[in-house]
Amino acid sequence: MSDLAQALQTLPWSWYSDPEVAALERERIFRRAWQYVGHLGELQGPGSYFATHAAGVPIVVTLDRDGTLRGFLNVCRHRGTVVARGAEKRGTLQCPYHAWTYDLDGELRAAPRSSRDPSFEATGLCLRPVALGTWGPFVFSNPDPDCEPLEDALGDIAEVVAAGGLDVGQLRFHGRFPYGLRANWKIAIENYLECYHCAVNHPSLVEVIDERSLLLESNRLRVSQYAPAHRRVAEGTAPFDARGPLDSARYHLLLPATKLNSLPGHPNLSIGPVWPTATDRCEGFLDYFFGPGADDAWIADLLAIDDVVGGEDTALIEAAQAGTANGILEHGRLLAGSDDLVAYFQRYVRSRLAE
Repeated sequence: MSDLAQALQTLPWSWYSDPEVAALERERIFRRAWQYVGHLGELQGPGSYFATHAAGVPIVVTLDRDGTLRGFLNVCRHRGTVVARGAEKRGTLQCPYHAWTYDLDGELRAAPRSSRDPSFEATGLCLRPVALGTWGPFVFSNPDPDCEPLEDALGDIAEVVAAGGLDVGQLRFHGRFPYGLRANWKIAIENYLECYHCAVNHPSLVEVIDERSLLLESNRLRVSQYAPAHRRVAEGTAPFDARGPLDSARYHLLLPATKLNSLPGHPNLSIGPVWPTATDRCEGFLDYFFGPGADDAWIADLLAIDDVVGGEDTALIEAAQAGTANGILEHGRLLAGSDDLVAYFQRYVRSRLAE
């Protein structure tokens, strides 16, 4: 086998259903990676919090009375119960199991009946911090408090998004759309990283974007695809009116699994993570943001086409899971050019699991 052919072999297909690989990915990828966990609009000013998670690791984001943004493992130090749920404005976090109460800086304030235990010391029983950072309205967390700063992980993504015509500071939150897939998380990401399948499977999308002129780009933890608007957009015959300040579709992935998407037209961006829930299951959500020039009708049209494309992708991703899980074939063969970003992602996975 030539070196090129070997380089274009896929990951072993057993890695999409092997629980030992899934455990390694959880430990060496997701618990050491920055992931999108929510947006600042979920907070209600100083003295508030919102509960979220980073790939299943429960996280609580707090804004103290002094305006300090913090993140903690949302797990009570008593018996491990999830402490906070939803979003609320209150000065403390109280575990619903036995009412252990924490300040928004994570310190344990009260533990009922602890005075009866002469050996009890509240010192050291604070909520465990996690790394937290923001870019514009977007909040990211890393379960590893000793990780590299968010700015280093993001690299040039802020500049790349701005160069595409988006001012993230002007975006306003519209809604969150969760989803689930009967497939390994890697298959979901690999589908996202190529438009080789678009012409065959996304007839409405390829009348909005010109996938034949797709540009692929990778830079450390950023993996990007750019597609100019289809000529039908300028002609006014595309499935939705994508005329506006944004003249191309831009799809970015912050490795391992945070997606950022924008379509041609008025300023728009959807952002969200994908995370594994089982070897053959994953979940995700997308938070949609729009600029002031997007009216309700235009937003509804964009969401409608996104919903169609999402349904088409779901069928493809779940079919790929069914095929790779058969246990007969060992791996597949990527196509140079069309699958370059898939190969880049698979090298990332290999390197993390080899650490």
